[in-house]
Amino acid sequence: MTKNVGQIERYIRIAVGALLVSMIFWGPQSYWFALGLVPLTTGLLGWCPPYQLLGISTCKTK
Repeated sequence: MTKNVGQIERYIRIAVGALLVSMIFWGPQSYWFALGLVPLTTGLLGWCPPYQLLGISTCKTK
């Protein structure tokens, strides 16, 4: 797995994912919080499977 998610996008994904996951504690008590696990995980790993399939990379090239 090579990283294909850029630094700024990773921060955004982590923030959005954490916000959605935190809804289980303060927001509507439903399973929609699980949707936040996707951006949180891809942000922490720095790798996005759909990006890999489509050949997209937002990482800066050296």
